[in-house]
Amino acid sequence: MEREDAVPLLDATMGIADAEGFRPVTLETDRGTVQARYYPAPGAELAVLWVGGIGGGFDTPARGLYPRLAANLIAEAIASLRLCFRNPRDLEESVYDVLCGLSFLGRQGIHHVALVGHSFGGAVVIQAAASNRGAVCTVVTLATQGYGIEPVGDLSCPILLIHGEADEILPPSCSIHVHRKARDPKKLVLVPGTGHALDEASEAVCREVRDWLKGTLLKR
Repeated sequence: MEREDAVPLLDATMGIADAEGFRPVTLETDRGTVQARYYPAPGAELAVLWVGGIGGGFDTPARGLYPRLAANLIAEAIASLRLCFRNPRDLEESVYDVLCGLSFLGRQGIHHVALVGHSFGGAVVIQAAASNRGAVCTVVTLATQGYGIEPVGDLSCPILLIHGEADEILPPSCSIHVHRKARDPKKLVLVPGTGHALDEASEAVCREVRDWLKGTLLKR
């Protein structure tokens, strides 16, 4: 098992808080620079780490789900870190980016983290959770791909999988497959009439993810 302090996070710098409430973060690693957005919460010992898919950048599904919940969870003393992959088409490197993000959160005194990933990012957070089981309390995948999810069978933490039944990019069979391989506790939510970005059911997805995160992090 790879501990969060075993990842070569060489340095981390934080900028001034943005109008949206996050502080821009630059993570210097031995493989390059990772950009992130940190939503601090006073006295936080819990956090959520959010990642997107192969589109790169700070993309978010479900009509701004990530920044919306990152701001919402501050009231529960849950911080958030949104990561921008260095290479959003390289699974191994993207997992490394997430592990560096976990190291950064550890330096903030946060050692209990939920991982949330959309599309390609679903496989990323599953593999990252398998590499750092000490810090990761739960995993949430949104319209995950099926490739690269094999370590899910080794996870002991709860996992939530959400997928649109009308997804034409990655069919819902991807999440069904992951759910079958995962251990309990696990939950699969298939959303009718909803595509890959989950925009059509953004409110329902937001409630499902929020309630799951609060339930698993606050009651751990």
